[in-house]
Amino acid sequence: MKFKGTIGDMQSGSLAGIVASHNRGGTYYRERRIPVNPATSFQVAVRGFVSNLTSNWLNLLTEAERDAWDQYALNVLIPDALGDPRNVGGLGMYVRSNVPRLQAALPRVDVAPTVFNLGEFTDPVVGVIDGTADTLSLAFTNSDDWANEDDSGLTVFGSRGQNASINYFKGPYRFAAVIEGGSVTPPTSPAVIALPFNVAAGQRVFVQARVTRADGRLSSPFRGFNLAT
Repeated sequence: MKFKGTIGDMQSGSLAGIVASHNRGGTYYRERRIPVNPATSFQVAVRGFVSNLTSNWLNLLTEAERDAWDQYALNVLIPDALGDPRNVGGLGMYVRSNVPRLQAALPRVDVAPTVFNLGEFTDPVVGVIDGTADTLSLAFTNSDDWANEDDSGLTVFGSRGQNASINYFKGPYRFAAVIEGGSVTPPTSPAVIALPFNVAAGQRVFVQARVTRADGRLSSPFRGFNLAT
């Protein structure tokens, strides 16, 4: 069980069958349940990526390369469940940086970034969500660094259609597409993206996007939503 401050402040974790979590309304408690594991093909693929990357870390990367990822992780802290910055370690950062790249069929990055940040980008704008064609229009800034760099991309993930009354969505999201950058010709905005789920008019669809830079930096997520029409 992880606590932040005294009882009544933000809490996260489980203890004796009780789970503490929080949302925008504050901390809440629920009975701990063992989640069902449907083992979808998408989950299996991500687990395969994690397994292969862990094997690469142990058997392919040199000691100097692992040290460089450790150094990057030490200098670039990732917020935990309570928003507190933490060092996820070199392996954690290597896996974090590369799983979305493998999902997007971009080259794996074994050499750690030497720029100590996550690679910022301008928030995109979630446009029309077509409930008939199951597509999303996403506007982005194609003058951003990522859009003018080979082997960079804006990875886009979508949710299942949710009730229009839902304003807060933690996931799960499923990979939808990558908008690839280009040093010669940047991508054209807006992009029309096929959604990973069928949606119906009136449902709220949540979108998550991250930029992956050519050197392996993976941004913090952008989250947005719109109603399907």
